[in-house]
Amino acid sequence: FRKYFGEKIGLYFAWLGLYTEFLIPSSVVGIIVFLYGCITIESDIPSREMCDQRNAFTMCPLCDKFCDYWNLSSACATARASHLFDNPATVFFSIFMALWATMFLEQWKRLQMRLSYFWDLTGLEEEEEHPRPEYENKLLQKKLKNKNITTENSNEQNEKEKLTCSDRVPGYAANFGLILFMIMLTFSAVFGVIVYRITTAAALSLSTNETTRSNIRVTVTATAVIINLVVVLILDEIYGAVAKWLTEIEIPKTEKTFEERLILKAFLLKFVNSYASIFYVAFFKGRFVGRPGRYVYLFEGYRMEECAPGGCLMELCIQLSIIMLGKQLIQNNLFEIGIPKLKKLFRKLKDERTVLKEMDTNQSKDPQQWDLDYILEPFTGLTPEYMEMIIQFGFVTLFVASFPLAPVFALLNNIIEVRLDAKKFVTELRRPDTVREKDIGIWYNILSVIGKLSVIINAFVIAVTSDFIPRLMYQYAYSQNGTMHGFINHTLSYFNVSQLKAGTQPENSLFAQQVSFCRFKDYREPPWSPHQYELSKQYWAVLSARLAFVILFQNLVMFLSVLVDWMIPDIPKDISEQIKKEKTVLVDFFLKEEHEKLKLIESFIARDKRKRRSGTKSRRTRAASFSQCNRSPKGSFTSFSSQHTVV
Repeated sequence: FRKYFGEKIGLYFAWLGLYTEFLIPSSVVGIIVFLYGCITIESDIPSREMCDQRNAFTMCPLCDKFCDYWNLSSACATARASHLFDNPATVFFSIFMALWATMFLEQWKRLQMRLSYFWDLTGLEEEEEHPRPEYENKLLQKKLKNKNITTENSNEQNEKEKLTCSDRVPGYAANFGLILFMIMLTFSAVFGVIVYRITTAAALSLSTNETTRSNIRVTVTATAVIINLVVVLILDEIYGAVAKWLTEIEIPKTEKTFEERLILKAFLLKFVNSYASIFYVAFFKGRFVGRPGRYVYLFEGYRMEECAPGGCLMELCIQLSIIMLGKQLIQNNLFEIGIPKLKKLFRKLKDERTVLKEMDTNQSKDPQQWDLDYILEPFTGLTPEYMEMIIQFGFVTLFVASFPLAPVFALLNNIIEVRLDAKKFVTELRRPDTVREKDIGIWYNILSVIGKLSVIINAFVIAVTSDFIPRLMYQYAYSQNGTMHGFINHTLSYFNVSQLKAGTQPENSLFAQQVSFCRFKDYREPPWSPHQYELSKQYWAVLSARLAFVILFQNLVMFLSVLVDWMIPDIPKDISEQIKKEKTVLVDFFLKEEHEKLKLIESFIARDKRKRRSGTKSRRTRAASFSQCNRSPKGSFTSFSSQHTVV
């Protein structure tokens, strides 16, 4: 690939291959963590207590007026499913994946250095790029507007003048405004899905069908996630086009600057679009519900939605898995196969008449190779290819504590992705111009940021979204025998049903006995306490433990990541030694050349000195002869001169 398409595309496939190889160990560990949850599900005491029908936990109604009291044992399936992902092994897996991301980046730096050496890119320096035509056109318009261009000094002005920040202010303002608008549009879409969930749940609760009413949570969650996936896919395509247009109105000077700014804008918009709903489920859903008798309402009569009795981690897992698998299956695979073929067909039909005319003119029955190449889709860059893999890298690392099987599905997708990309570059796209690059550019910085962000997010997922900290606190601080027996009763608060607001009590309750107290999941004082329904001491103790865990987890994983980074050298030892040998040979060669030059110079100097000495001796001989002639008696001068003449 490198020899045919160039180093830039070769580096992409090398990076994709290494990423796919690194997904193998993470997939194995993820499967082990999932199997651990399956094996220990029967021995999990909290889920057994929740499923035990002998424990009469009468829960408060889930909606006003039309919802009845319900037994906690009816949520047995949700509790058992939550244990598959909410168990102590997920903490280990989160630490493992943080170190995995660090090792992957370090190994890529080593592979990148090795490839740079073998591809002769180590001495490659960035050449000054020519300005983009759009930049030169804008610069020319500026000169014409200011009327500063002349025929005499036009060349000097072309070299000195450039676009300043004031020239780009309209573009920057449009970028800021539209990016903010797009982010708000994403939040509005998430809010719309929330409204759909609340209203649909309220509507289904009015149904007279018992099966429908018992499956409200499953129905609402599944349909809402599918709607959210469709919205994400649509907005992704819109945001890609908007990011390109916003970058164009900024008028970057060079192609490299244009590409970097396009990548940053597209990544920001697609990151928010892909993860906004996941962040909501992980950190906001069920946090602002209120309590019985004082619920928080979104609209008149529509309460804020609550988490399932087993917590929001199971719903987070469903949200993450469906969006991840949907994007990979539909956007990364079907779109990559279908859209290029549709564009190729449209282009072929559009240019069919022109091609037929050219074939008639050339009197050739078979189309030439350049005609077939022209029908292919133009190459638009590697940004879409990198982007889908970077978003997938985020799914694998950011919320891996809630979905340990994410690396498995990413591995299966990438095995297909490598072949699809290779086929697309060879058969579906026009051959791009070869570009020599020694690294993957700004993508490495984005990967590094995601790796560091994953540590913080997974720490909060474990501490806030899962029940790991409350279980740990109960076992070692509140349990009388050091076991998890009684954990469910410990996490449920009491509420006096006589204090429900008028018009919110359940109508036609099916409970035979009169309900005096109902339970709800929170740490609050009981109604017989002097400070009834206020947050209890257990709440503040658990909150403190959660914050302490976040700080401890973050610092521990960051320290281990820095340690791994320090232990693994960026340059492989054999490449480093080979570079040192080459430098030594090169220095010896230059020293030998300099030594030979010095010897040659010294020989020239010695020869010049010999010439000077011989010339000095001849001059001394002549001077001596003339001085002897001057000391001779009169009359001898003639004989000497005649003698000298003969000589």
